Amino acid sequence: MRLDDTLRQKIQDQLALPGMGRGESSNQSVRGTEVSAAAREPDNPASTERVMEEICHPENLKCALRRVIQNRGKPGIDGMTVEQLTDHLRGHWTGIRGSLLQGTYQPKPIRRVEIPKLGGGVRLLGIPTVQDRFIQQAVLQVLQPRWDGTFSDSSFGFRPGRGSHMAVRRAQAYIEQGYHYVVDIDLEKFFDRVNHDHLMALVSNRVGDKRLLKLLRAFLNAGVMTNGLIGPPQDEGVPQGGPLSPLLSNLILDRLDHELNRRGLRHVRYADDCNIYVRSERAGRRVMETVSRFITRTLKLRVNEAKSAVAHPWERKFLGFSFSRAGGRIKRRLSPESIRRLKARVRELTRAAKGQSFQRTIDRLSEYLRGWNAYFRYCQTPSTFDDLNGWIRRRLRCAIWRQWKNSRQRWRKLIAMGIPEEIAHRSARSLHGPWKTSTFQGVSMALSIAYFERVGLPTLSVLESA
Repeated sequence: MRLDDTLRQKIQDQLALPGMGRGESSNQSVRGTEVSAAAREPDNPASTERVMEEICHPENLKCALRRVIQNRGKPGIDGMTVEQLTDHLRGHWTGIRGSLLQGTYQPKPIRRVEIPKLGGGVRLLGIPTVQDRFIQQAVLQVLQPRWDGTFSDSSFGFRPGRGSHMAVRRAQAYIEQGYHYVVDIDLEKFFDRVNHDHLMALVSNRVGDKRLLKLLRAFLNAGVMTNGLIGPPQDEGVPQGGPLSPLLSNLILDRLDHELNRRGLRHVRYADDCNIYVRSERAGRRVMETVSRFITRTLKLRVNEAKSAVAHPWERKFLGFSFSRAGGRIKRRLSPESIRRLKARVRELTRAAKGQSFQRTIDRLSEYLRGWNAYFRYCQTPSTFDDLNGWIRRRLRCAIWRQWKNSRQRWRKLIAMGIPEEIAHRSARSLHGPWKTSTFQGVSMALSIAYFERVGLPTLSVLESA
């Protein structure tokens, strides 16, 4: 997201923050989250006893501040916004830095937010204060380069240079090799079930700085504010919403990756979505049983049996995609759920057209469709996109038809758009509802593909090289 001039100036002003100037010395300079060659081996805790100094290095702090401002995000329980963060640090950084280096820093509780799910229920997010997000980001930038090179090649989530499309392509490659059954494992409320003691034991194997261990434990035990009340610290759960949560989740599930690799199983994992590919249903059921036992006993997590299954890959979804067999080839396609989600959102936006200008509806819909298409354009089924484009235009024709209200106004609008009088009359006098009328010749001629292109509606399309 492009920063406005005010935020750009605030980022430049950070050069003057106390303790973040160019003159401060350190043994190592940190630049973003790049993985160096030296970081590809597991850390020896004895060699990581001074990590907090690296976290508080000026270059690392400036990068963290820039990233938090760019990510924006909502305020935590103290109400402080990202726009206020730089001024706040300018006045308080000396004390904050001192508490970090002394191992006495205490994060504030996170703010609980519920995000409705399309299929029902809610997703629980935890929003730390912007100051705590800044510190978590600084920690992330030091730990991720050290740890990332030790993670499994089968892990694709929240890692530099990797992403969901790479994970889907890896899954497709396994299917093309003849692994036509997938063991689709769903972890039940993963982020809420992570055992703190188990997690901290894994961290302590990699980090020898007791101040950092104490800080990470403090973040886990910070508590949650819900409806104005702060709940007591829990012994499990890594709240989604903080910069450190993805890295810690990868650390927990890295044990699963290496266990599957030890067994010689072909698998793909993105965060807590894990698919294992086998050649037969019998093998899949055996793998499901033994891996579920490992997850429960060793990782102290739970498998959601209702959502987990052994099936053909084209019967399941993975990161919004599914697969199809056509002409002896395996192709990436949209999962049925992804199509339902798209249509539900389009219905919501076009339904709102009744109370606002049509151009406002187009602008909001276009913003959503561009983001959706940027992710799903890696499909290999262009005919599905053609069908969706036609369906979206038909929804918009219905919305316009309703805005024109009555037959006389509809007739005048069609005539003004160059439709012959007889054709305009047949459409305007139709007794059918908007959905049926949207297919009439006069309506489709007036509100054509070219018309929607002129008003700025994007066309969904797949990548030619996908």
